[in-house]
Amino acid sequence: MKLIGRIREIQKLDKLVASTQSEFLAVYGRRRVGKTFLIRNYFKNEFDFYATGLAKGNTRQQLTNFTIFINNYFSNHHAVPSSWLEAFSLLIKELEKKKSTDKRVIFIDEMPWMDTKKSDFMMGLEFFWNAWASAQTNVLLIVCGSAASWMLNNLIKNTGGLYNRVTERIKLEPFDLQETKAYFTQKNIVLDHYQIIQLYMVMGGIPYYLDQVEAGKSAMQNIEDLCFRNDGKLRTEFSYVFSSLFRNAEKHVLVLKTIFEKGGALTRDELLKYTKMTTGGAITKTLTELEESGFIAKLHKLGNKTANSVYCISDFYTLFYFRFISTAGKYEPNVWLHQIDNPSFRVWSGLAFEQVCFAHITQIKRALNIGGVLSNTYSWYTKGDGEKKGSQIDLVIDRRDQVINLFEIKFSINEFVITKEYDAKLRQKIQSFKEETATKKSIFLTMLTTFGVKPNEYSTSIIQNELTMDALFQ
Repeated sequence: MKLIGRIREIQKLDKLVASTQSEFLAVYGRRRVGKTFLIRNYFKNEFDFYATGLAKGNTRQQLTNFTIFINNYFSNHHAVPSSWLEAFSLLIKELEKKKSTDKRVIFIDEMPWMDTKKSDFMMGLEFFWNAWASAQTNVLLIVCGSAASWMLNNLIKNTGGLYNRVTERIKLEPFDLQETKAYFTQKNIVLDHYQIIQLYMVMGGIPYYLDQVEAGKSAMQNIEDLCFRNDGKLRTEFSYVFSSLFRNAEKHVLVLKTIFEKGGALTRDELLKYTKMTTGGAITKTLTELEESGFIAKLHKLGNKTANSVYCISDFYTLFYFRFISTAGKYEPNVWLHQIDNPSFRVWSGLAFEQVCFAHITQIKRALNIGGVLSNTYSWYTKGDGEKKGSQIDLVIDRRDQVINLFEIKFSINEFVITKEYDAKLRQKIQSFKEETATKKSIFLTMLTTFGVKPNEYSTSIIQNELTMDALFQ
């Protein structure tokens, strides 16, 4: 299968391959996002050395595993070394036996798993790079890992022997909707934009999840089979992902579950209160690891004239898991199909579609022909009191050209109808926003819906811009 998207990543790899000095590349990103596939596909599985860590291995098992790779690659029968310093020294000796002027690509996958407690793995890696690889002119060392915090703290932000040694980094992001569509097209899966968005609201742009989608089935059928059948691959995915990523996954799951159960957006202080974690350091470390691994996002939320940074779950699968999979009982046929008219389904689909829109701000700005205009993006709310009703705006794009786009985002199966009552509600939102923010900028109300707004006497009264879901695929 050929690569979909990944244009910037391929450009970086092209540059590294053409380099006349040794290069050290760190690749990180959410588990299942396609890091290993990117490197394997680009280099056509042709490496001067390749090894991958063991998910649950201790130091001895990791060293044994590494030695097996060395023996297989260089047709030898070395005994297992007693330390990582000896292991990397052994690798250097084998690489030295095969002198070459061509680019020598060394790929070590799932490196964080190799760094077991008190193993001195980093000492061995420092020795390999500083004593040998950096002195060459044609080595490309590629290290990869899903534990983003480990990759950042131990490699990219290293303050010891590997300080400033990583010469390039790739943070691999999930597919956007256009790339997801291209991925399905390559697999001969024919789905319209509405169906693709339904799948995206469950799986995000994670290639491994998208790869499980079967041709000839609707989005709803695929979701039921993958998430609710007893043998569905995404039914038990949650526990696997977290146990393989974090050594103390209970804290990470607790934070995510708390955010979900308390309304979907919490400040750091609120999380400290609700999770009852004993120290601020523990919550900060957990939040950092979740954010760097792509499970939460720190968002700017403006409310009652004060700005707060709140943490939200940004991973689509995690949100869907908490909402539906975690509470699902024994599988019954059509269990998901019967959810369509359920209020919880409508609430989830509305919030999930908002999240899809937040993940495609670049596409939204492009559709509005403001792609080159500097802007800030946030959500906004105001609490009600005895005199005024509370109000919330799904998405705000605050532009440098003295315009603010206020978005009303609606997920529906048909054209969205603006009634007299809804028109009044929209006007009240705009008025509240103007009063609370005291902005002097022009306000453009923008409707972003799946199938557009049904024309009637209210559809153009206060709406300056209208976008459909097709804009998200640009």
